[in-house]
Amino acid sequence: MITLYALKQSRAYRIAWLLELLNLPYQAEIIERDAATSLAPERLRTLHPLGKSPLIDDNGRVLAESGAIVEYLLACYGQDRPLKPSADSPAYPDYLFWLHYAEGSLMPLLVMSLVFRKIDERKMPFFVKPVARKITGGVRDAFLQPQLKLHLEFVEQQLAGRTWLLGDELSGADIMMSFPLQAALSRTPLALPNIAAYVARIESDPAYQRAQARLGKLAFL
Repeated sequence: MITLYALKQSRAYRIAWLLELLNLPYQAEIIERDAATSLAPERLRTLHPLGKSPLIDDNGRVLAESGAIVEYLLACYGQDRPLKPSADSPAYPDYLFWLHYAEGSLMPLLVMSLVFRKIDERKMPFFVKPVARKITGGVRDAFLQPQLKLHLEFVEQQLAGRTWLLGDELSGADIMMSFPLQAALSRTPLALPNIAAYVARIESDPAYQRAQARLGKLAFL
């Protein structure tokens, strides 16, 4: 039996979605975030040295990293419902791109955006606040917001006329892109109708709804 260690409001939701799509029996252990830091508690380090979520334990084999978990589950258990194109398919390069783009390009910008919002000027000496405000505001205006706009508009364009990222068929690429696009919609003022419709399709998928029923409703920090 697979055990999914799922930190609340985390990337673990997409792993639960994949487990449901593959009709795999699993148990979900819900992990509360540290009340002070909002990070994973130290107890996750007893399972994996990095102490991050998601983690899966598949009969004693512990695996971290969302992308690695997705690839592992599809390779080991995806025969009955293939969720990736074959290597000779014209869609395979796009599949690889989206699979790695989710964490390699889009999520770092969203995490940086979250970190900047959590900077608490109230805890700074009064003489530091103007400098800190200038630096963080400059980074947001000169780099972070333009980059987020660039990437989200790129995804918006790629989804035009498509049900899923590779066309009409759901794939592991959609599993990986689900969480960053859900997060992006919760944080951006941009009008992104294609992304909004795509996220709505994800969240209305019966397998996703079963996953969310087990983990609790997804809400972003």
